[in-house]
Amino acid sequence: MKKILAILFFITVSVHAQYKITGQLNPAEKYNWVILYKVEGARQNFVKSGSVKKVSKIIDGKSVSVGQFEFNFSKENKPGTYRVTYNVEKNGYVDFIFNNENVTFLFDPNNAEESISFSESTENKLYKEYTALVTSEQYKTDSLQVDYLKNQQKVTAKLYKTQLAKIAALQKIYLSKSKDRMAKSFIKATNRYNSPLIIAKPKDYLKSVVNHFFDNIDFNNETLYNSTFLVDRITDYVFYMNHSDDVKTQITLHKKAVKTVLQKATNPIFKRDLIEFLITQFTTQNNIELADHLLNSYYRKLPLSNQNTEFITNFLEQTQVSIGRVAPEITWKENGKNYKLSTINEAQNYVLIFWSTGCSHCLREIPKLHTVSKNKKNTKVIAFSLENNDRDWKSWKKKLPGWHHIIGLNKWENLVSRQYQIHSTPTYIVLDNTKKIIAKPETLDEVKKIVEYLEE
Repeated sequence: MKKILAILFFITVSVHAQYKITGQLNPAEKYNWVILYKVEGARQNFVKSGSVKKVSKIIDGKSVSVGQFEFNFSKENKPGTYRVTYNVEKNGYVDFIFNNENVTFLFDPNNAEESISFSESTENKLYKEYTALVTSEQYKTDSLQVDYLKNQQKVTAKLYKTQLAKIAALQKIYLSKSKDRMAKSFIKATNRYNSPLIIAKPKDYLKSVVNHFFDNIDFNNETLYNSTFLVDRITDYVFYMNHSDDVKTQITLHKKAVKTVLQKATNPIFKRDLIEFLITQFTTQNNIELADHLLNSYYRKLPLSNQNTEFITNFLEQTQVSIGRVAPEITWKENGKNYKLSTINEAQNYVLIFWSTGCSHCLREIPKLHTVSKNKKNTKVIAFSLENNDRDWKSWKKKLPGWHHIIGLNKWENLVSRQYQIHSTPTYIVLDNTKKIIAKPETLDEVKKIVEYLEE
């Protein structure tokens, strides 16, 4: 009977086995909540949220108050990379590997990535230990390479070979230590390519780094796929490894880099998510040309079943008044004549200003802008006034001769106002003669400088 009870107890414990994920913030700061995500491809999927409690801990022999959160994991929580976000506004987060073991870590929320340390979890301790050692040895290797680029000495080349041997030995040790563990995938992929022979010319060195950037990274590795590793490396490659101060060269490099990574991303779901990620990154950087290139050359060529029409719609709506876009159409009647923004042809450039007679800030700036724009041959002002009625607008437009004047009734609910995503007045938008948006200055001083530049 005792044996039967013992077996039943063991089965019950196994079925309901739980692992604890314990995180500690030091200093505790003012964080009260954390959100747990599981990383899958280029997405973060919500798992649960939790509270941060202030507790006393002994750290380095001293009693300190830390913020502590805890999550219970069961068999439903699959192994993989998880992310704890503690500061949504400033993108504060920490990542950890979960592979059916307790995980305990401490970090400084002001410097999370570099300060995080694991006191429990073989996977995380092993990978953290490896990255610290390999980073140190790689730094020494890079330093020798840089020295050799400046002065080709035999002793430097000899030391470089010694460093390569150290890194190879380190890699061998930790690949063995991580056998049958998730950390092995990261250790293998983190091993950066180093030329077997030290390089003498800077151009050859940079070419080597770029050409071999993904040599040790398997895009089809499920562990890497379900982590931030691939996206982080792709971000480094596209936005940092392929850089030029020349605008045209930079566009060419970006396009080539994007093509390289998308050829490697064979998983259809990851490829879709990756394109969405890159489109979002380029949009954030106001690089609409590259975002459009990704949309039209890659995203729209995915199987229709893989395309997210909501993403496309949101992207086009979000960027319809971005720099590089042709300004949305505006039609109006003025002095008995019909006008269209797309066909007006009175200047080489236009300043489109959204303002209101009920905006005291506007009433201070509008006369100043009128003075600046007087007698400008290459620039014409189109003033779109957001009003509830036309009473004050009629008298104000008489004070501003030489401009095109448009009234938009219903103020913030006006269709043109909403289309141009106007949230405050005054809002300035500068257009070229094709009505492409070339600048969105935030202050009158910026407008003045742009107008003066366009008149040169």
